[in-house]
Amino acid sequence: MNAQHERWLILSHCFNMDGRAASQTITDKLPHLMARGIDPIVLSGVSGSHDDRFMHLQLMPWGPAGLRFDMRHVVAMRFGRGVVYRILTLIISLLLAPFIVLERLMFGLQNHASWVFPATVRSLLLIRKYKPTVIYSTGGAYSAHLAGYWLKKLTGLPWIAEIHDPMVIEGQTKSRNARFMAKLEGIICKHADLVWWFTDGALERARRRHPELGERGIVVLPGAEPPRSVATYKRGEQMAICHFGSLATTRSLLPVVQALDAILGKEPELRPLVRVHVYGGKIDAAAMRSIEQKNLQDVFISHGRLEFSPETGRTGRERVVDLMYQADCLLLVHGSIDDCREYIPSKLYEYFWARRPVIALTHENPQLDKMVGERGGYVAPYIDASAAEAAIRQAILDWQADRLTVTSLPPLNTKQAVEDILGSFARLRDGGYR
Repeated sequence: MNAQHERWLILSHCFNMDGRAASQTITDKLPHLMARGIDPIVLSGVSGSHDDRFMHLQLMPWGPAGLRFDMRHVVAMRFGRGVVYRILTLIISLLLAPFIVLERLMFGLQNHASWVFPATVRSLLLIRKYKPTVIYSTGGAYSAHLAGYWLKKLTGLPWIAEIHDPMVIEGQTKSRNARFMAKLEGIICKHADLVWWFTDGALERARRRHPELGERGIVVLPGAEPPRSVATYKRGEQMAICHFGSLATTRSLLPVVQALDAILGKEPELRPLVRVHVYGGKIDAAAMRSIEQKNLQDVFISHGRLEFSPETGRTGRERVVDLMYQADCLLLVHGSIDDCREYIPSKLYEYFWARRPVIALTHENPQLDKMVGERGGYVAPYIDASAAEAAIRQAILDWQADRLTVTSLPPLNTKQAVEDILGSFARLRDGGYR
């Protein structure tokens, strides 16, 4: 597709929201879309920063739950998260609490479901004035996709949709929100002119639920932008296995703790040589209890969130990237819940840019396993303790022998993702799908 000064209307609630994968996925695409002659008009929530490179309108949701969520971010950006933040957010919560209860009793939907109303109304005005040629909706909040559908029905414009996380977890459709998500997935599969998921598994299951999707459904690996780093790898006296990002009950460090406990119990001479560094979030509670019970506090080191360094002038984000480049191995903990089959953590694409081998504990995701394995990484099922132990032990032995793999495969970048989308959309326009 050779776009020449087209105008696209982009609906993304969390656009330019720092630290959110759903934001990064769309914000990183914009320079590449503009380089192809596309003039974006972006509608988002107010929780991200305003972008002055193009027309960017930030809208408050009309429902109380969404309003409370967004106001917390507005207050945090304006006053920080100190005493003023706590006082103001408490007042906001108290004022909105009765209306939030009523909203949940009546609808029971996601906090930002009500963002669909201002997004649709404002979009109709923009469409009338600026005549965009495409409506592009993207997650995380599914209200963007609902607005995209309403706008397609009202205007007849082509609608393309980008699905981040699985909308339907099979067997989990009891709540009103889950039922609505399932219904919305069906609407997208039936009415969107082009829709893409981030994994083969997600597309396969969506197509199985909605055969009418046909070839209008594709897979686009989102990739990541080349990070700016001044760091280089240098092998040290201790092996640094580094994890970046949040941990949780469903994505726990516990299998790593158990694996290293088993390895060090059999080969105690390795204990002074191996350290697991955790950056970003805290070590989750289950893993922390196990670390304390097994006396592994010297092996697992939690650094918390990295902030701006006055000494180096590097931002927290830049410091994280530097550490990725300096790690011996990068740790990816996938989890074990059902949606892991349809989900590849966005952090993986940043890991690939660092060109350090990845130790990945994954769950029933062959595509993810292949991506890590073909780049010289170490893969084991998250729920298989012996396999996790074997994979981590092999990484340690390879480090000892100074034979960790440096892959020659190119990283996956955002530009390629944009080319895939534009190429598929060009085939749509040429009549290849309908």
